[in-house]
Amino acid sequence: MDNEALENLWFANRYRNLSPVAEEQLRLASHAYSDSAKAEMHLALAKAISPENPVVHIGEYRYYFYKGRLEEALKVAESCLVIVAKELGLPTQWQQVTPNHANFTSDEAANRFYLFCLKAYAYLLLRLEKIELGWAATEKLLQLDKNNQVGGQVLLDVLLRKDTDDYDD
Repeated sequence: MDNEALENLWFANRYRNLSPVAEEQLRLASHAYSDSAKAEMHLALAKAISPENPVVHIGEYRYYFYKGRLEEALKVAESCLVIVAKELGLPTQWQQVTPNHANFTSDEAANRFYLFCLKAYAYLLLRLEKIELGWAATEKLLQLDKNNQVGGQVLLDVLLRKDTDDYDD
């Protein structure tokens, strides 16, 4: 089974743990996407029903991200990191996570999901021009994901190019 299939299987198993009522709220939120007040009400209800389920947080993250509301997406990415860290028995502060806490180079979908959350968090920090913290999150991602399985090197390349472009002026 390839990595994508493993990740999809893990996520599908997490989705099965989502209550039907929360699942329905996420579905209603997606259908109400253009009506922000209504969509956010459904997202809030899903979160109230299943506050620790990553599926709910991913739905909320995607909503804010695609609406261009990056500050809110950043908060959701950060909370998702904490939830997944607790589930995996990792420190809840991403700065404290080391390669010794888990085998992040394995095909274990839950570990890779943590890395994807960290990548999203780092990306949003950079988009919001919180460069110093974005650098730190990117470096942490690359420290944990030595084989660049989730593509964190792209973030570093952008940062390095940005530094070079700043000096070209």
